[in-house]
This record gives sequence, C-alpha cells and structure tokens, in this order.
Amino acid sequence: MGEVRVVEEPADGARAADGLVVLRGVDKHFGALHVLQDIDLSVARGEVVVVIGPSGSGKSTLCRTINRLETIDSGTITIDGRPLPQEGRELARLRADVGMVFQSFNLFAHKTVLENVTLGQVKVRRLGRAASEEKARVLLDRVGVGAQADKYPAQLSGGQQQRVAIARALAMDPKVMLFDEPTSALDPEMINEVLDVMQQLARDGMTMIVVTHEMGFARSAANRVVFMADGRIVEEASPDAFFSSPRSDRAKDFLSKILHH
Repeated sequence: MGEVRVVEEPADGARAADGLVVLRGVDKHFGALHVLQDIDLSVARGEVVVVIGPSGSGKSTLCRTINRLETIDSGTITIDGRPLPQEGRELARLRADVGMVFQSFNLFAHKTVLENVTLGQVKVRRLGRAASEEKARVLLDRVGVGAQADKYPAQLSGGQQQRVAIARALAMDPKVMLFDEPTSALDPEMINEVLDVMQQLARDGMTMIVVTHEMGFARSAANRVVFMADGRIVEEASPDAFFSSPRSDRAKDFLSKILHH
C-alpha cells in the first residue's frame, strides 16, 4: 500500500479554493513504469510551491504535464479554471500562459539574447517588434543581463543563459512559472545568481512551481513544500514544518541523507 500521504495546511491558508493550477487524480505511465500515481495538487495564485524528492520520484514529469509537454493517462489538469488543450493554437496559447524554465537553457543559438526574448512576444502574443524589444530590454535588466542583449547565447555563462531563459518566459506575461531543476546544470558559483532572480520573482508575487534540489531556496522562498517519492505526493507542509519535523518515514530518510552531508 505504501505510506499514507501527510498533508499539513500551510500557515497562509493558500489552498484549492482559488487554485490557479489544479491537478486531480493524475496518472502517467512510461511503459510499465507508473511514474505519476493519483496526483492531487492545487496551487493558488501567487503561491510558490517547491517540489522535492529523490531522483526518479516523478517531479520533473509532474512539472512537464502542467504545460502538456507530457500527456497524462487519466485525471484532469486545469489552468485558471480551464482544462489543458490537446493541441494546436490553443495549446500554444496555454504554453504562453505557463512559462517554463528547464535544466538546459533551450535558447536559440543562432539568435541574439534580445531576439530570443522577443520571438515569442511577436509570434504568439502578436506584439509589435519595437514594443517587444522595449519589453525585452526591461526584463533583461530585471534579471541582471541587460548588457548582454546583443550577444549570442554561446558568449554567455551558464548562469547568464539561464537568466535569459527566465526573461524569455516572463516576456509572455505568464500566469504561472514552472522551473524544472533550473540550477542543476550550472557550475556552483553560478547557482546563486539564478536563485536570486527566482527569489525576487517570488517576492513580486509570481505563481511558481519549482522542482529543485536547492533546499535553501525551498526554505526561504516556498509557501509550501511538496515531497514526492515513487510517483506519489507523500507529504505537503510549510517549509518550517517540513524541514523541522517531517511526518513520513520517507521524508525523514530523504532529509537525513541530504541535510547531514
């Protein structure tokens, strides 16, 4: 049967009543592997939810189902009250509303930093080129890489490229931002410059779902920690409650391994 899921209400009470992102009974298989098992999760507008857990627990797959990079076998996912579209123009619009930042930066190598940030605004949002460039420069300044606007991605450090990727997602005015282990491909000295940008987004009220191994970020920026193992959500709690007194044996074991080395 496995462990009973343990849920503790976050202190701020941000819950399903006004869920911006709502998953209900979500299941996903990769062949014989049941990678997501009966997932129920609701993320309120303005809430920062950090998803943690051991490798292979389904965290990244969960993140990728929310903008339909991965399809689900059963259950429902809604964004702002609307079910995920299947394909076509509606799906493109959804992906504009749901910003995604990956481990690898996924920037277009043959386009400048400025062009990378303006492209979606012009193609999907139908913004004029001058307006999109102005907006892009503001956002590049906001994430601390304004001086790099005319360079190509290969001329930037990994940390700078990831900040450009964040600016590109922000340029679409997303309702929610998904981060799938955004610092795991970075050299250690570059991690904080990306986390600092994410901390500021959290302070500014951006709705965020963050899959990460950075426990310091989870402690300081999250409204709620969601702990996954073996394709299930095992435990949910405020960061203080989760890190100081995890309730499930699986979470206790995980924390003992990562916090004491």
